[in-house]
Amino acid sequence: MVVVAALAVVGLAACAPEDSTAGSASPSSADTCGKDQLAVKTAGTFSVGTDKPAYEPWFSGDDPANGKGYESAVTYAVAKKLGFEASEVKWQTVQFNAAFAPGPKKFDLDVNQVSISASRAKAVDFSTGYYDVRQTVITTAGSKIAGATTIAQLADAKLGAQVGTTSYTSLRDVIKPKQQPAVYDSNDLAVQALKNKQIDGIVVDLPTGFYMTAAQLDDGKIVGQLPATEKPEQFGFVLEKGSKLTGCVSQAVDALRADGTLANLQKQWLTSEGAPELS
Repeated sequence: MVVVAALAVVGLAACAPEDSTAGSASPSSADTCGKDQLAVKTAGTFSVGTDKPAYEPWFSGDDPANGKGYESAVTYAVAKKLGFEASEVKWQTVQFNAAFAPGPKKFDLDVNQVSISASRAKAVDFSTGYYDVRQTVITTAGSKIAGATTIAQLADAKLGAQVGTTSYTSLRDVIKPKQQPAVYDSNDLAVQALKNKQIDGIVVDLPTGFYMTAAQLDDGKIVGQLPATEKPEQFGFVLEKGSKLTGCVSQAVDALRADGTLANLQKQWLTSEGAPELS
């Protein structure tokens, strides 16, 4: 499976707390977002940070610069909207937690499956979201819910999720299981419980579900995605707090969403991996 390593770093990142919020800056007007007027770190260069390894399906071949994988492709699409050629995009390695830690940044933006949240937005800026995270049910092959296609078929299952996350909220409020949900301090503990057959399945965000089923479980299986919520959890580009670029990057992301580019790239790099919709 292509996504075998998808999100060794995102297992913690994508399970954002329930205080998730929108990006922190409004789009700038077009006349301030021309390439020559952008407040980039180095003139003529668009500096982008991400962690290493850079995992599938967000990147391909551990090479962010090849334009393959969802986040790489979106980054180059944003750069193009801002007037940069692909050759002017320069990548640098930034450890995941350092991306949204307080303080000055060496990058213009960072892209690394970082969920937008109010707590993180105290230290950094976020663009508007470039990926709407969906909550997902995973299990192991042969379990009582492995063949489930509807939410109703999950009602009798023993399900678990990490405490304090949107995953737990979805488990409680959307699935509404008859059995009391199991709550874990970490996703790793939930995975261990699933391995030990103490629970039938776990609710996590979709990218983390890909990682768990491909890398942490020998016989992992994605049962399906829960219905989309009115205000989805989102991944956003990370920028230095108060960056003059934030509005322009958000404007570019919004344009890519409006013209269908984000949807097309998601179809190309993410949704082909097999995550059916639960009805």
